[in-house]
Amino acid sequence: MSQASIRSHVNKYLDSVKLLAASRAILVTPGILWGTVVTGTPANVELLIDEGFDPAGLADLTVNDLIMAARGTDADRAFSNAEQVMFTSQPATESGTNHTSILSVTETAGLQEPPNLAVISVGGDYAALEAHKAISAGMDVLLFSDNVSLEDEIELKRRAGERALFVMGPGAGTAVIDGVGLGFANAVRKGSIGVVAAAGTGAQEVMSLIDRAGLGVSQVIGVGGRDLSEAVGGPMVDQAIRSFENDPQTQAILLVSKPPSPTVSKRLLNRPGSKPIVAALIGLDQTIDVAPHVSLASDLEEGVIAISSELGAEFVPDDTGLIDLAAKAINRVDGSRTAIRGLFSGGTLCFEAMTLISEQGLAVYSNTPLQPDLGLDSIGIGAHRCLDLGEEEYTKGRPHPMIDPASRVELIQSEGASGETAVVLIDVVLGYGSHDDPAGQLAAACSEVMAIEGGPQVVVYVLGTNADPQGIASQRSQLEDVGCIVAPTNARAALMAIAIATRRPEISEFRRNR
Repeated sequence: MSQASIRSHVNKYLDSVKLLAASRAILVTPGILWGTVVTGTPANVELLIDEGFDPAGLADLTVNDLIMAARGTDADRAFSNAEQVMFTSQPATESGTNHTSILSVTETAGLQEPPNLAVISVGGDYAALEAHKAISAGMDVLLFSDNVSLEDEIELKRRAGERALFVMGPGAGTAVIDGVGLGFANAVRKGSIGVVAAAGTGAQEVMSLIDRAGLGVSQVIGVGGRDLSEAVGGPMVDQAIRSFENDPQTQAILLVSKPPSPTVSKRLLNRPGSKPIVAALIGLDQTIDVAPHVSLASDLEEGVIAISSELGAEFVPDDTGLIDLAAKAINRVDGSRTAIRGLFSGGTLCFEAMTLISEQGLAVYSNTPLQPDLGLDSIGIGAHRCLDLGEEEYTKGRPHPMIDPASRVELIQSEGASGETAVVLIDVVLGYGSHDDPAGQLAAACSEVMAIEGGPQVVVYVLGTNADPQGIASQRSQLEDVGCIVAPTNARAALMAIAIATRRPEISEFRRNR
């Protein structure tokens, strides 16, 4: 019989990345229907009560406590699995010594070799204070935490700039610093392209495509999605560009962002510089004046093509056979099915897909809409829809879909079963921090919906490199083996979806109405 059970650890703190991994350990335990590991914040306690857990068992818990919660038939085993993830000691290093345990930022001052970078992933209410401490200690900051106020972000970046330090974030999930991946990152070559990104999976996409082009990155600096807004003013993008200008290893600079504030973009992109800059501004719909050494691209693939060209290389994604695959899918999918349904784990990939769909004159609705009147509350019958499943409404109480791809299985099944759906469009993001076999988690559901007579086609983009721990070749082949169309870039996956839904196979060859 299914039961709702909780177990707590008083006065115990772990960062959010560890809690996500522990939550996954609960969810994959046989017999478990729902589970999570969270800190005892008022919001998390309220979430658990809403999920049916006994308020009496939660009444005395505070933000300093850890709560494991599970609904199913073997909660004790699930909790033991989570505890093993959370509390197992780190293995010894190759030299035989353990990593030094640091309990606070201030303790770093007493070390013989103090660290120069802090990764902060505490709850948003506490993140700014810890980031200020790190800046005071002379450290660059990767601020993984979200829900940090705009005012705190502005002040943090002001203080960091005065000290020539970086605040990457808030909500910065990706960086590669001196060859070390932080947060969600991919295994890529070292090289001469400096990437500065106001987009997490946007950074992952371009670093992976750069690697696929046979090139490499010097550094990947994630700055958080608000850095180029009018309010924040682009201080970390500015600092990153200046840093790359002074870095002898960096020969070219790739900026990745949604369209920035016009005032900020004019200031940052219309000034002298010695190195070529490509600004891949996804969905840019207006002219921006830029300096002669700056060129613009309107999506991530175009950005990598342009930056490769600046270094004398050619990046040509392999689209062999896409038009034939689109035609076959059009013949198989029932003509009454006309809707694209995107289910994304990467927010930037979702935004790019929506932009390309919109460029074809199609309205696309979302929980993160391109414009206010395209929210989910106004969606009509048969409409195109793309969901960013990494947003808070889908991750409350459960791991991010890049960590737990099984969270998309039910959505793939339900969207596929809808008689409106012509294409289910998904991304699969590989790399450090992601699930060790995401394709294996999703393939059966994809096969199930395509087995429906006249049912939808599943189109997939697999983001990653040959060196990623999951192995991109095996991930792609698992999905191809069940009948998915696997596109070479996220942009081409979106255009393939458009081609099938609109019965225009020529669009799959990346011909756009500009």
